[in-house]
Amino acid sequence: MGKARYYDTRDFLFTSESVSEGHPDKVADQISDAALDAYLADDPYSRVAVETLVTTNRIILAGEIRGSDAVTRRLPDIAREVVKKIGYAQEGFHWETAEIHNYVHGQSAEIAQGVDNANQEEEGAGDQGLMFGYACKDTESLMPAPLHYSHKILQDIFADIHAGKLPLGPDAKSQITLRYQGNKPVKAHSVVVSIQHPEGMSQREVRDLVRPYVTNALPEGWMCPEDEFYVNPTGKFVIGGPDGDVGLTGRKIIVDTYGGAAPHGGGAFSGKDPSKVDRSAAYAARYLAKNVVAAGLADACTIQLAYAIGVAKPLALYVNTHDTSSVREDEISERLQAVMKLTPWGLRHHLGLHKPIYLPTAAYGHFGRTPGADGTFPWEKTDLADKLL
Repeated sequence: MGKARYYDTRDFLFTSESVSEGHPDKVADQISDAALDAYLADDPYSRVAVETLVTTNRIILAGEIRGSDAVTRRLPDIAREVVKKIGYAQEGFHWETAEIHNYVHGQSAEIAQGVDNANQEEEGAGDQGLMFGYACKDTESLMPAPLHYSHKILQDIFADIHAGKLPLGPDAKSQITLRYQGNKPVKAHSVVVSIQHPEGMSQREVRDLVRPYVTNALPEGWMCPEDEFYVNPTGKFVIGGPDGDVGLTGRKIIVDTYGGAAPHGGGAFSGKDPSKVDRSAAYAARYLAKNVVAAGLADACTIQLAYAIGVAKPLALYVNTHDTSSVREDEISERLQAVMKLTPWGLRHHLGLHKPIYLPTAAYGHFGRTPGADGTFPWEKTDLADKLL
């Protein structure tokens, strides 16, 4: 059926990027998902689609919901709390003084009638669309290595920023180009980190602060040559966040998924309740693909699911193991459908997606994370692996 984007036997380079929780688009994603969690905490079956725009000292919320009016009135306070936690208290974007406009309103009755059903198991999908899931053996989390390490660099840096150990700002990006030999990543070819810093801090000082986090995040011996290590390549990064660039919900879908190593159906995740298959079916597709690889049925697996608005059954299930499986793909497809019901209700029920678990997904990727005791990241479990054998 063909190979994944880079899952082949050539020697080559492949690049992925990550962004921090203070990146403008991620600020917007986190506000949208904090709003979603508030509605779900009030009513697990709320219908929510909240979009956020952030710019210089301004936050704009819009969207459609079927949920608590009291939560809708609280959205400005929820947004401020998110911005405060990220760490924005700057002149151009401050959690306390930012102007907030709330345009969230009720959901269209026409959409609701297509989705709702007295028999919950026959509820239709909240929209048409196609969703992809992917897993491979690059890393222990069964995620593509370039994205995995791009995320890790920023996660480690920002753990220390929040602990008060680093005098750096909230806005940052990382990018890693890895060299592959055969189908295995072997070394970093180049690393880029751009991170907001105080006025007066030199590029060299920022570089020296960042370098240990990069070397510690990468496997031993993987660090790129010094002339391929780029920190704040423009030389200065003082003005950042929404004061430096507008942020919008849903603009970082490749950072959110597989770093370009696998297809993406096009739909964004943040701010959408799990009746929207853009989100829930993408989680289910990752869950299925990861369990196929965890079961040893393939070294890499791409899953596609497709739905129509108002229709419960999936229109299609596509399985591609990229010539890495000794089991026929149609057989894998049959096994997957036997262990999980793939209607919108079935996958939401199987994964427990009606809980307020979404804010943690809104930075550092929705996939490759550790399932939590509080129900977060349930699609990262490998509890289907034995059932697929």
